[in-house]
Amino acid sequence: MPPDRTPENLASFRLYQAKECLQSAEREFAADSFKAAANRSYYCIFHSMRAVLALERFDSRKHSGIMSAFRKDYIRNGIFPAEFSKIVGDAFEIRNDSDYEDFFIVPKASVAAQLENAKTFLAAVEKYIAPKLKKTHTET
Repeated sequence: MPPDRTPENLASFRLYQAKECLQSAEREFAADSFKAAANRSYYCIFHSMRAVLALERFDSRKHSGIMSAFRKDYIRNGIFPAEFSKIVGDAFEIRNDSDYEDFFIVPKASVAAQLENAKTFLAAVEKYIAPKLKKTHTET
């Protein structure tokens, strides 16, 4: 039986997905599979954003909806640094180009930077979410 579908459990699950994507991105990068590493790095960031938004009971079927809500509610309000907006945009653009553009070659340096950005993004999200999850678990 799946766990209760509380916002906190959903946030935890999405954070787990983000961590899995980061691990996959690191493996792909080490194997010189840069398109795959760019894709997984983006999805680490994407699932991280969805983890935060789960606490608000917000989701969207579109990536643009997730990015827009996260930027509006968490970056513009100063909860996360302004440079995270660029990290999100750059990761999305590289992922889109590498997934959908014929003959697109993603440079190793770009993927290395995106991988570091994904690590930074995930660490900040984990730091933000952790007290909210602890508070919930101690209340029950």
